[in-house]
Amino acid sequence: MAGVSNCMKYSMFVFNFLFWVCGSVILGVSIWIRVSKDAQKELGIDNSLFAGVDLLIAVGSIIMVLGFLGCCGAIKESRCMLLLFFIGLLLILILQVTGGILGAVYRSQIETSLNTTLMESVDLLQSNTEQAKRFQETFQKFQIENKCCGLVNGLADWGNKINTDIGGSKICECEPKGEEANLCVYSNKILVYKRGCKEVIIKYLQDHMLIIMGIAFGLAVIEILGLGFSMSLYCQIQRK
Repeated sequence: MAGVSNCMKYSMFVFNFLFWVCGSVILGVSIWIRVSKDAQKELGIDNSLFAGVDLLIAVGSIIMVLGFLGCCGAIKESRCMLLLFFIGLLLILILQVTGGILGAVYRSQIETSLNTTLMESVDLLQSNTEQAKRFQETFQKFQIENKCCGLVNGLADWGNKINTDIGGSKICECEPKGEEANLCVYSNKILVYKRGCKEVIIKYLQDHMLIIMGIAFGLAVIEILGLGFSMSLYCQIQRK
């Protein structure tokens, strides 16, 4: 009877141990951000971003569980654990591929959803709550760095806060100096940036789509290798 390849077994163990460590780091950092008010303030995390943090907690937990199953399944030569690892990884791969297909098919609906999110953010620009003020300060920095104004309707998105100072400078204020002069336009008798920040956000997403696709492809390759190794090890243990 053929034995179990030690090279494959320990390679599987090392790979999944690193996998488990990554999951632990993601889970630990996500929980820290979720429960620490200081971390939320430092990173600019508000209630609107908690869903993303909760998603990271779920992802970290799943990676930890899969890493544990892969490690123990390899080192203990447990067919049950290896099978659970294989099924879990296969489900993630299926969800990943399904998400990519749905993203391509329902691209227009995703853009509509983005517009809805931006419109909700416009309400924050005009609100006077503490959460809104924190968002306004963060967005003002974004406007200055990217030389843009407003989210959907330019300066009008700020409502009656048009002449307000936030973070030491007036909202959307554009300095007509050098190359920046071409970026300025008069609105309500104020010289402001003519480009809306919605354009900047969409361009950013488009520019980084290739990176996201590359990461997704790389993860898919790793997942397929993990599926192959785990099933190969499972078969070797079964034949032992």
